[in-house]
Amino acid sequence: MMKIINVVSLAGILALAGCASIPPEAPELSAELGKRISAIEDSNITLLKRFFDQKRRGVDRFIENEWVPEFANQFFSNDSISRAWDTIVRENDKKQRLLFVVKTGPKLQEKINEKRLELIQPLDQLERRIETKIRDEYTQARAMNSSITSFLLSASKVAENRNRYLEMVGVSDGSIDNGRFI
Repeated sequence: MMKIINVVSLAGILALAGCASIPPEAPELSAELGKRISAIEDSNITLLKRFFDQKRRGVDRFIENEWVPEFANQFFSNDSISRAWDTIVRENDKKQRLLFVVKTGPKLQEKINEKRLELIQPLDQLERRIETKIRDEYTQARAMNSSITSFLLSASKVAENRNRYLEMVGVSDGSIDNGRFI
């Protein structure tokens, strides 16, 4: 009976010793990696936002430098508007100039705003789709890291318990590794 207990004990000790050794720092490193994942996500989102801000500024430059001059050219090519403006300029009447600008200005601004919105909306939609995709990918990465961290934490505790039990029976890791058991 004692021989069977010794054999079973030896088999249990070998099984415990055969488990991979997890350094106690591994769960801490994995948790730190989780923090770094969040920091990298924040950096990527910031980069994405700056990229699309630059694209919006490009749209604004296009509207200001190319579209508005062409729009103004078409607006003043209308015969009735052109005649009214020529008359106002020729008469040099400040009241009439102000009235013309006050009447036409909001309509012109509305058209400019419509064009800007037409060009900016696809950028906004694309930015939102890309941001959602980035955030989803980082959420998955954090979930995987969390699973690994939990596993490492659990394995580390198992390794601590194994070493404690080995010490209780007077066996060290070194003696098992070298083939010396009892």
